[in-house]
Amino acid sequence: MASVHWAADPKTGYTPTRNHGPRGMNATTLLIAQECANLKECRPGIAYLARKLKISERTVEYHLGMLREAGLLVYRTKGGRVAHGRDEASVYERTIPLAFDEAHGIRTIGEGVQRRPVGAADTARKALGKLARKAARKVRRPRRRTPVSGQGRCTLMEGGSTGTSSAGGSIPPSETKLASGHSSHPTPKKAHRGPQKLNKVGRRHQLARQLIDNVPWLSRASAPRIAWIARHCADAGWQWQEVQAAAEEAGPIDTMDSRRPSGLLAYRLKGAHELYASTKARHLMLTAWEDSRLRERIRHQGWDTPAAIPGQRTGAAAVAMDDIRAARQTQAVSAADLAAATEHPEGDTNIEALTRAEVLEHRAFAAQDPTYVRNLLQALGDRDARRLLTNKLVDQALVLLRLNTTELAPAF
Repeated sequence: MASVHWAADPKTGYTPTRNHGPRGMNATTLLIAQECANLKECRPGIAYLARKLKISERTVEYHLGMLREAGLLVYRTKGGRVAHGRDEASVYERTIPLAFDEAHGIRTIGEGVQRRPVGAADTARKALGKLARKAARKVRRPRRRTPVSGQGRCTLMEGGSTGTSSAGGSIPPSETKLASGHSSHPTPKKAHRGPQKLNKVGRRHQLARQLIDNVPWLSRASAPRIAWIARHCADAGWQWQEVQAAAEEAGPIDTMDSRRPSGLLAYRLKGAHELYASTKARHLMLTAWEDSRLRERIRHQGWDTPAAIPGQRTGAAAVAMDDIRAARQTQAVSAADLAAATEHPEGDTNIEALTRAEVLEHRAFAAQDPTYVRNLLQALGDRDARRLLTNKLVDQALVLLRLNTTELAPAF
């Protein structure tokens, strides 16, 4: 412990060479060395020292490293994980460094562990006695000193400890300033800061949230995942409309078909930020996508009547659907009227254009009136009628109407 106190002296002792951790030995180093000196076999566990001294394990590692670097501790066996997952503790030897003997003129005989002192220089005897007295005293943790203000303390309810009041010597403002309502303050108010600008990560998450809120087939996606997939587009300054246009350029995406929206978006956006690198290219792509969406909406609603093309839906079925929507808006027709509006043996009806509320209304009518199902079977066909009304409602209506099951066979 005398050599530890000598090494802890910043004037004559050890100087650490590492750039991190404590800048030198302090009271914590002396406490750890004192615990090591009290052990019969020097094998202190880091968790044991941290728990006993109420410090962190990293602090214990720093100070043990300084003791080893100063030559006060050396490994006898270095511990670690051995077979069968068992940890083995490190065993140390408490040593006196050679620099301590040279600084105090101590004469030794023997080599290695057999080396022992036989005398000391006369000029160093006083210093050795001082170090011995320090080593004999028990090192204690220094008490923290909290700064206390020299002024009297003040509480909210009982006032301060001083007898004078700080408001007694103040000068009241003039009547003119009170009457006008204007007064100057030595500390001017700071101007309100505007909205903070988003950084790169914030811009990515903002774009992801806009896509989830506005694109139907991305409503079930995770915002962090979408932010990572569209990171290149967000860094390039894309808008959410441009991202949707790039994703749906190869074809429209149905909400029911996108089981994994994030994976589908990653597949559709692969290389899009390099293909549409300029603002002009993105604008042309967005315009073409909006025109295609407009033409598709017009074709579905039957606003244009082009020449009949084999395999293409005609506008007569769309007219029937418009009649159904008008009947739903006025809410003044019965189920029989709605069924009559769907009867059109020549054309086909586009059930994809129906909203969820309209689909539920069709199914409610079908559950109440089996003839409504028969009319839809004649107007839409067996496949589309079952897609619209479900197999269960169609089969129940067929049983009630006692139709020939060979003509319209159930799907299951």
